[in-house]
Amino acid sequence: MNESTECLICHHGLHADEAGRYACRPCTDRIDGHLRALAGPDGLYARLGGRLAPGSGGGGPAVSGSRSAPLPVRLEPLSLMARGGVVTVLQTWLVDWHDRLGWGHPRWNGDMQQQLDEVAQALRVNLPWAAASHPAIDECAREISQLARQCEQQVTGERKPRTVPVACPCGQTLKVTLDTPGARCPGCGEQYGHSELMDLPLAERPIAA
Repeated sequence: MNESTECLICHHGLHADEAGRYACRPCTDRIDGHLRALAGPDGLYARLGGRLAPGSGGGGPAVSGSRSAPLPVRLEPLSLMARGGVVTVLQTWLVDWHDRLGWGHPRWNGDMQQQLDEVAQALRVNLPWAAASHPAIDECAREISQLARQCEQQVTGERKPRTVPVACPCGQTLKVTLDTPGARCPGCGEQYGHSELMDLPLAERPIAA
């Protein structure tokens, strides 16, 4: 049983009715929301197919700065759609959950979209158990959030969030974005939640010689 009094994901204190859990209810709801956003015929994963053509990412015409022919597809959305991408990462977590529960290996049915919908639904059904009993729920939440974010960036053409260096009191520099849920300082081991990271001062840039 988890004896910690804080959520592993956001590092905020757990309420009395959340005692023994690894993740608070708001963080659990966010995981569920990301899974719902990925799945379905109008979900982020399905919409990646419309971003495979070169030039489709930003909504404008394809422009090439070289004389060579452009690639027939855009690699970023293709890598998310293919084996090893979104579906595989989610399936890996479901296999892990089945192993911890003592269940048999899950079966994958249909094409990639069908498998995505199936694994997302299975993860959502078992999410309450994972939030209460899985000590790596923070890692799971981080990977699912990253997948949803990456798919959203490809679908909307949004640029990757800017990385900002912030300074830990120990002198170590942490590179974070506005979406970083939390981070542990590699220098002193201090664990920061999102709000604590945003309160850290900007790290001074080294002066060029």
